[in-house]
Amino acid sequence: MAGHGRPIPILINREGGTAAGDDGLVAKIEAACRDVGLAAEIRLLAPTEITHAVEMHADSAVIAIGGGDGTVRSAAAALLGFHSEAALAIIPLGTLNHLARQLGIPQDIPGAIELLAQRPVRRIDVGQVNESIFLNNASIGLYPALVQSRDGERRRRRIPKWMANILAARAVMRRLRHHRLRVEAHGRSRMIRTPLLFVGNNIYSLEAGHIGQRKAIDQGKLSLFALAVRSRLSTLWFAARTLFGKADPQQDFAALEICSDVVVSAHAGSIDVALDGEVERLQTPLRFVSLPAALPVIAAAENAAEEGQAGKPD
Repeated sequence: MAGHGRPIPILINREGGTAAGDDGLVAKIEAACRDVGLAAEIRLLAPTEITHAVEMHADSAVIAIGGGDGTVRSAAAALLGFHSEAALAIIPLGTLNHLARQLGIPQDIPGAIELLAQRPVRRIDVGQVNESIFLNNASIGLYPALVQSRDGERRRRRIPKWMANILAARAVMRRLRHHRLRVEAHGRSRMIRTPLLFVGNNIYSLEAGHIGQRKAIDQGKLSLFALAVRSRLSTLWFAARTLFGKADPQQDFAALEICSDVVVSAHAGSIDVALDGEVERLQTPLRFVSLPAALPVIAAAENAAEEGQAGKPD
């Protein structure tokens, strides 16, 4: 148990996932901390405040982040940029919580706080593209366009996420593009034409019964998959399933490479890339690399990762 010493900072994205609109959230976390004798400093923050708050606590032994995969990625980026050795703990408050599931972190607040109090630390790999990082996956093409369209619909219409997903899929399909990309890995180069290129941090499974899972997140590898070129109708069906977390990698993707680094070139000077569900505009070529054991995290036993779900581009 961690009942002594400096309080652990618990930084909560107040606008993300299950945290939004939960007026009793702080009280729930405080109660869970009391139950395990954990001294904590809890702060509710806007998404734009997360990075600065993490940097302010960069000399802590542990920093806990409450939010989804995008919030966790922002916190990890701040820690790595600050060269901090603080262990990152996750309180899963997002919609899908892919990384938390991968790390065997309980999905309820009391369970996550109990694990935090025990402080089991392990190191995991981080994916990097140019100067940006990702913890689950990065994608080019269809998915970034869907995310941008969905978020725009939600801002304009103030509608639920599921409804915005449907409108986004319809809008994006009207202007669907197939990207011509050059992929360079293992000293070889190949041209591909695809609506979507997916780059996973470590190896995503395509095996029946294990689709979308990673057996490990510390093998120093990247896995590349491309969506097959297909009819507009079948691509629309794929887009809808992807937004609702129902993509089937075995059916939808072809494996391209398993490597530790890869360069992806496009005709455009810059391109939208979705990084753990957050879209950034990056300059090309895109240089992907695995950063082995770069991030210390609070996590359950390593074999719990086999239960992790990350079946769609985040």
